[in-house]
Amino acid sequence: KKITVIFNLCFLAIILFLSKKYISLPTIGIIHKHALKIGNKSLRLNKQEYVSIPSSFLAFLVGLIDGDGYIQVTKTSKGFITIKLVISLHLEDISTLEYIRSGLKIGKINVYKDLKSPTCKLVINKTDLQEILFPLLIYHNIFFLTVTRKDQFNLAMYIMKNDIKLFNQIQNINNIPAVFELPKNALDYTLLPFFRNWIVGFTCSEGSFFIQSNKDGCFQLKQRIHTNLFEAFKLIFDTNRKIDRTSPSRPRPSDLVLGRRAEGGVPPGGENFPLSAQA
Repeated sequence: KKITVIFNLCFLAIILFLSKKYISLPTIGIIHKHALKIGNKSLRLNKQEYVSIPSSFLAFLVGLIDGDGYIQVTKTSKGFITIKLVISLHLEDISTLEYIRSGLKIGKINVYKDLKSPTCKLVINKTDLQEILFPLLIYHNIFFLTVTRKDQFNLAMYIMKNDIKLFNQIQNINNIPAVFELPKNALDYTLLPFFRNWIVGFTCSEGSFFIQSNKDGCFQLKQRIHTNLFEAFKLIFDTNRKIDRTSPSRPRPSDLVLGRRAEGGVPPGGENFPLSAQA
């Protein structure tokens, strides 16, 4: 019986390995010839190298985009639609973009050496979003958790799926169908398989460590109001700390601040996270 069980387990492992190895990522919408000509590209017939990208990395990436990225849908001078995903960081953090670029194998890093605020941006064009990134997110069931980014993703997907070329062809922009539904309460956020890795990426963008006047070390997350999301942080970090709606440095009612004493520079429960925040 033991031999039979071992054989069945080995057989199952082989089947799972082969099924993953030959998974085909579907392209979202239609890739037009002129889009390929711009970058002197061709359609990717084999996407197996992208399927092997760890879901933990993708969850981290989505968390970072929720904080420091955006999906831009704009109108050209001739009325056409352009779509791209941008992650913008201070130039000192360019290593983070290089890490993402090496993991995704798509996108282009641009540097803007402004004297006041030098920045760097990772730009992923529409074709790469259609062929690689968005199909990967759908395959792994990973999605954006802030309302703004969710709406941007839904709009981009709607345009791609329906092959909309002209901006004025977008009908009822406020009633775009959702690809994924956000959790209804804080507990449901914590049950998302990718949530902890998402937090690592989000923390790289919106988190900080600092010392208060009473010498306590604190960990802080700050973003526009997402009540259920921040209540989920409290559950993950096992804290009853009150969520403030204003920030001393940026007193806007649309800010949420979650603070908590952090011993040794690690937020409560942070040692159990699958990914390190040192991207």
